[in-house]
Amino acid sequence: MKKFFRITLIVIIVALAIYIYYHFFWVFAEGVKAGQMNYFEKKGFMFKTYEGKLIQAGYKGTAGTIQSNEFRFSVVEESVAQKLSTNSGKQFELHYKQYLGALPWRGASEYVVDSVISMQDMGGGNVPLK
Repeated sequence: MKKFFRITLIVIIVALAIYIYYHFFWVFAEGVKAGQMNYFEKKGFMFKTYEGKLIQAGYKGTAGTIQSNEFRFSVVEESVAQKLSTNSGKQFELHYKQYLGALPWRGASEYVVDSVISMQDMGGGNVPLK
């Protein structure tokens, strides 16, 4: 009977570890989103994380309403956060990774931006990435 409980406990721990890895650390998708930076801020109670919102071209419609497409994201790397925070209102192309769940120290979103591909003034002129 003791052996049965030990094996059951090991199976439960392994299953839990696989679930946690799959849900919080495995990259579900990655890609590029483009749009105008609406806001970028550092916020949080215990864990201060960088959060932003990109307004994309086009509209999405839901049952009698029209809304702009928004891409809400988090940023972990300080260098990426500096580029975004000093250039609010510009046109960006951002590379992101999507996880199935958010972690408090990684940000409030399951989308984590890891690099800035390009940045332009709203007039269309390219801004050099530093």
